[in-house]
Amino acid sequence: MLEISHLMVYYENAIALNDLDMEIKRGEIVAVLGSNSAGKTTLMNTISGLILDYRKKEARRGGIRVNIMGSMIYEGEDIMELKPTERVKRGIVLSQERHPVFQESDVYENLKIAGYLQRQDIIKKKIEFVYELFPVLKSHRKRKAGLLSGGEQQMLAIGISLVANPRLLLMDEPLLGLSPMLQVELAKAIKRIGTEGITVLIAEQFARPIMPIIDRGYIIENGLLVFKGSRKELLENPEVKSGYMGI
Repeated sequence: MLEISHLMVYYENAIALNDLDMEIKRGEIVAVLGSNSAGKTTLMNTISGLILDYRKKEARRGGIRVNIMGSMIYEGEDIMELKPTERVKRGIVLSQERHPVFQESDVYENLKIAGYLQRQDIIKKKIEFVYELFPVLKSHRKRKAGLLSGGEQQMLAIGISLVANPRLLLMDEPLLGLSPMLQVELAKAIKRIGTEGITVLIAEQFARPIMPIIDRGYIIENGLLVFKGSRKELLENPEVKSGYMGI
């Protein structure tokens, strides 16, 4: 589904991603694990295309130079220079860390706005799925998003991404800052998302909550790929267990 080869991203003279190779197969749930500043968010922004907007803004204001090299093939198409909106149309959707919601709009309005590129029947179907996945959002559908708890806002952020009708869902640290109980709940929801034919790529610092649901994983440090393997191989690696699972 997605093949990344020799991906390199520079911010001025700082290397954010260094000769990264990665493959995501259709129907998988894949994890990208790494500490803070390892390059996870840069990777997600590069796949989603947001890095192109950032590069353009920096060039316009005379800020830092952003250089991107390598290849990124999605469903047989080179998307390295494809605009973010075009990637969304092709099914690549990013759920950002602490994704902003429209605070003054209610839950239903937030979800409906997210489907602006979709047909009405698809929007209705996706919102029903979000309510099934997160029943608390259905009960709060007329509540302003700004009045939701942090965990509920994170559910809404994921729901917003789902209404955009992804084929490849990118999730940048969806469990950050949540209680252990809520982390487990959201991990189960992500697994359910995978059963709907949606391929999922999750970036996280701490692997334990998502380890039961992933098929494979990549570990990056300082922009470099240092380990990759199946869930079983990750679980059997002592350095992975100590560094990313707290075992």
